[in-house]
Amino acid sequence: MAKVIETKLDALVPDNRNFNKGTEFGGHLIEKSLREFGIGRGIVVDKNNRIIAGNKTTENCADIGLDKVVIVETTGDTLVVTKRTDIDIDSPKGREMALADNATGAANLEWDKPVMMETAELMDIDLSDWGIHFAETENKEDDEPKEKKISNNILIECKSSGEQERLFYELQSRGFKVSLK
Repeated sequence: MAKVIETKLDALVPDNRNFNKGTEFGGHLIEKSLREFGIGRGIVVDKNNRIIAGNKTTENCADIGLDKVVIVETTGDTLVVTKRTDIDIDSPKGREMALADNATGAANLEWDKPVMMETAELMDIDLSDWGIHFAETENKEDDEPKEKKISNNILIECKSSGEQERLFYELQSRGFKVSLK
């Protein structure tokens, strides 16, 4: 039987070398999701309660006053499931919660390239094994990733405002200068 510990949010320690810087829009979506649906999925901590996965969710929980924590101790061979007894996936709230879960993850990812590259070098991790490829022209010593520049403007027509918003933030997170007209 897994050991279950009830505690408070301040028992968790953020990752001081988090690979994801997050985005302003993604943070907004995480907060919106937490306010509208509550907590939908767990996070992962190490044996010292340092956050491996879920730093941004934890930050947003703290920001809006969600403080209760249940830690389930495992060794990685047990799927820990959060069962929401107040939600049915085939309801509008259930389907929107599923959408919010995927949308927040996509919108809130902005790699911290210098931290990733330094960590990969120190710990002999091949980033390409995880589908991560940075341009070879980037200097590993730079503190700031280089902004991608284009010399021409491009006009993109979208079918909906949702599609426009998603594309806007996706291109922005990739380093493109994007404006709406």
